[in-house]
Amino acid sequence: MNTLDFSILAQSWPYLWSGLLFSLALTAAAFAIGMALGTCLALFQHFEIPVFAQIIRGYVAVIRSIPLILVLFWFFFLVPIVLGHLSGNGRPIPIGATYTAFITFGLFEAAYYSEIIRVGLRAVNKGQFEACQALALSTYDTYRHVVLPQVVRVASPIILSQTIILFQDTSLVYVLSLTDLLGAASKLAQLNGRLVEMYLVVAVAYLAISSAASQCVAALRKRYALATSR
Repeated sequence: MNTLDFSILAQSWPYLWSGLLFSLALTAAAFAIGMALGTCLALFQHFEIPVFAQIIRGYVAVIRSIPLILVLFWFFFLVPIVLGHLSGNGRPIPIGATYTAFITFGLFEAAYYSEIIRVGLRAVNKGQFEACQALALSTYDTYRHVVLPQVVRVASPIILSQTIILFQDTSLVYVLSLTDLLGAASKLAQLNGRLVEMYLVVAVAYLAISSAASQCVAALRKRYALATSR
């Protein structure tokens, strides 16, 4: 432990900070895409729309059975080839590592968020739907103003827990040579040779952010438990 030297952080923190900002931006974008698309997928399944519901179930099952890193590889290498064939020239159309990361994470998380929303929809009391019908609310207004707000409130602890996992998974973008928090620390460690210090700082950063978010999860669960007990 006497050989540890954290003075190198004085010159390294701007690069580490830029990596952290990229990780947070990817988390926020994947959360927004995943929640929006996942809610739509959950509603398609909830309404049991023919064909679409079965396709969505297959999509969710496949995505949840495949490691994210493999999906990143598939999207980065195979999608440009497919786009090239569809365009007619036969040449791969590069998407770029950044677009690959944001699109892949969004599509991947949509499968997980859709299952959370779908279970939340099933938990809504049927009396809520009957009350909306008695008030002559349209299907759109029923789900937009009554059902979905309740689902999000009830499922918010699970949604936030999945978002914490999402933030941790952003470290996988190193396979695309992108500079997230872990990627920034890895590159700096290779330059200055201070691997232990760099990886220790990154571990502390992930621990602090994930722990703070976990406290929010606990607070949400406690708040919901108090609300339901009244």
